[in-house]
Amino acid sequence: MPPAEQLNRTREFLQIMALKNLSDQNAFDNIAFTGGTALRILHDMRRFSEDLNFSLVGAKAYDFKAITAGLVRHFKLNNLYVDCKPKVEKTVHSAFLKFPGILKELGLGVFAEQKLSIKVEVDTNPPKGGVLGETTLNKTYIFSVKHFDLPSMFATKLHACFFRKYTKGRDFYDLVWYLGRKVSPNLDLLNNAIEQTEKKTLGITTSNLKDFMLTRLERVDFKAAVADVRRFILEENELKVISKNSISSLVSGMDWK
Repeated sequence: MPPAEQLNRTREFLQIMALKNLSDQNAFDNIAFTGGTALRILHDMRRFSEDLNFSLVGAKAYDFKAITAGLVRHFKLNNLYVDCKPKVEKTVHSAFLKFPGILKELGLGVFAEQKLSIKVEVDTNPPKGGVLGETTLNKTYIFSVKHFDLPSMFATKLHACFFRKYTKGRDFYDLVWYLGRKVSPNLDLLNNAIEQTEKKTLGITTSNLKDFMLTRLERVDFKAAVADVRRFILEENELKVISKNSISSLVSGMDWK
């Protein structure tokens, strides 16, 4: 197995361990799984992912520090030491789960001090309008995960593609995935997200969604996008779809109603 794939699969196994423990902690009473890793683990999207992203959906008894402490205990019980320093000062609560020694053990690093990291984030003020679902996973363990449905996750991905302050190629790989699945985005959530971050109302509807996307695609640095996503995919040829022409063609062929 190539080193990049070894790294991605190791990280993914640790992500699944973390999700299993969050389920055991009943953390999904408070948080919902979202983002690119959710697409990978819940829907078998072909690209790998780095972070575990969640949105707060129930504030009662929510405690990010307690959640991360539970994760640390869980990994320790499985003979995996984790360095973790949760941060709760900002709207997005975050923590890096840092695993020393794993990279050296796999032959992917020279020094024992090198760490494989997984970032855990909880948005404590997500935009309104997301629709929740629940899925029972059978991936090494059997457990249930609360998450946003695909139209809602597509809405937040559109927001990330066109309003993130930097180019993240993984967003556009995911965009191609949604378009290929012919998912219709949750436009209430998309409009709420834009209003929350941009402080303006765009009033996106099914009738103007194509024009909105095609106009925004003109501004994307696809060279940077390809460079970002390359290390998370298995087949180099898949990078061909991360282009203005390919994505514009997909958007133009959509029939959202």
